[in-house]
Amino acid sequence: MAFNYDVTTDAGKVRLIIGDKDSLNVIFQDEEIAAFLSLNEDSIKRAAAAALDTIASDQVLTLKVIRLLDLSTDGAGVARALREHAERLRSEADISDAAEEGGLFDYAELNVNVFTERELVLKQVQREQ
Repeated sequence: MAFNYDVTTDAGKVRLIIGDKDSLNVIFQDEEIAAFLSLNEDSIKRAAAAALDTIASDQVLTLKVIRLLDLSTDGAGVARALREHAERLRSEADISDAAEEGGLFDYAELNVNVFTERELVLKQVQREQ
């Protein structure tokens, strides 16, 4: 059972995002973090999202909703918050993937008068060569 918290590695970055930084209270072993990375094509944010989903499922199964005297736990509420965080991470990963593929809008040339129209035509001809 290994635990290594080094933020210069992908596994360390996943641990940073999910809050698994305490060697005395380990949530996932290194092999499990490596599996999350492997299952998510080495995407740090997607691996962290999968880990948070796993933690959320564990919270619901373990804590449920318990009220006893002045003490109460809400595993479902904790799980909901973790899943929202996981969804935000997946959205950020989608945006990063789109940016890497050139899918985001970068700039546009505008035709606002005769001079810019000539420039646009000239640039288009140059691109086609």
